Amino acid sequence: MPTRAAILAEAARLRAHFEALGAQPVETTVLQPAETLLDLYGEDIRARAYVTSDALRGEQMLRPDFTVPVVQMHMEHGAEPARYTYAGEVFRRQENDADRANEYIQVGFEIFARERPAEADAQVFAAIHEILAPLALTPATGDIGILMAAVEGIDTTERRKAALRRHIWRPRRFRALLDRFSGRAPLPAARAALLAAADPFAKAGTLIGLRSRAEIEARIEALREDAEAAPISENDLALLEALLAVRGSSTDALERLRDIAVDLPAIAPAVERLAQRLDALAAHGIDTATLSFEASFGRSQMEYYDGFVFGFTARARPDLPPVATGGRYDALTRQLGGGREIPAVGGVIRPGLSLELGGGA
Repeated sequence: MPTRAAILAEAARLRAHFEALGAQPVETTVLQPAETLLDLYGEDIRARAYVTSDALRGEQMLRPDFTVPVVQMHMEHGAEPARYTYAGEVFRRQENDADRANEYIQVGFEIFARERPAEADAQVFAAIHEILAPLALTPATGDIGILMAAVEGIDTTERRKAALRRHIWRPRRFRALLDRFSGRAPLPAARAALLAAADPFAKAGTLIGLRSRAEIEARIEALREDAEAAPISENDLALLEALLAVRGSSTDALERLRDIAVDLPAIAPAVERLAQRLDALAAHGIDTATLSFEASFGRSQMEYYDGFVFGFTARARPDLPPVATGGRYDALTRQLGGGREIPAVGGVIRPGLSLELGGGA
């Protein structure tokens, strides 16, 4: 295992590399306000965050990543366009594997730019690809935006679309919802009994908890409306399943997605953005004919990604987490910008893992 001193030296080298690409070095505090930021992370990060309470500042957490606080900083004070780089510790609890670090160094590169988003995607990916090239890692890419567009394009209620959008990052839950909304799976027995009851409160006992009776009645009515809605058609379901099954080289995946877009035109703009990104990647020397693309890639990671996603892993070391990950998070800037937004993309490297695999200057 590399020493902490070696990891810090490698982190400094990586950050200097990003500075040479025009990135401004920034710092964020280790203690972050938990109330707002925890809602922006996926279930995995939320469950593993170290959270504490401060008498004056309220609930606080040890920084689980840099991207969210950097976006918050930029939306409050940043000029446009902007490039940032950073290096420092992040903290995540490890409940199932004592050998995995609960504190490690992260180095990142973020681009905020309204113009040419495909080029920004390519610049971030290519910069990290170049740094990690000596390690012969396996890169994988995806695009959450295509799946989001597909959900918008199916013929079903807005409430069902909202539920599917909310669970895009939870593949098993997403699949269960699709099965239920299409009629392939029945309602859970308890829910079916609740909806069938003439008076759901008849045997409910004393009302406890934070929800009022009116709120509970509104929720039951929404469940009844959903149960009466027409099922998602077999055609729409088949198109979603075909999209989720797309996997292979980026160029082959693009052609398959274009075929699907003929019958699901809602995804056509997102597919065209993929085509523009592949052109930009090729212009940066990336062989897109061999670059892997998986339509489902990134769905179990942080929920703020809403477009291009990527990761670099060591195929010979499946025991290790990804050495680098990243993606596009345009919607996050809107959430933290109070209605303002700016397209943004970034990626992070774990220098400790790259050294363990034989990287470094």
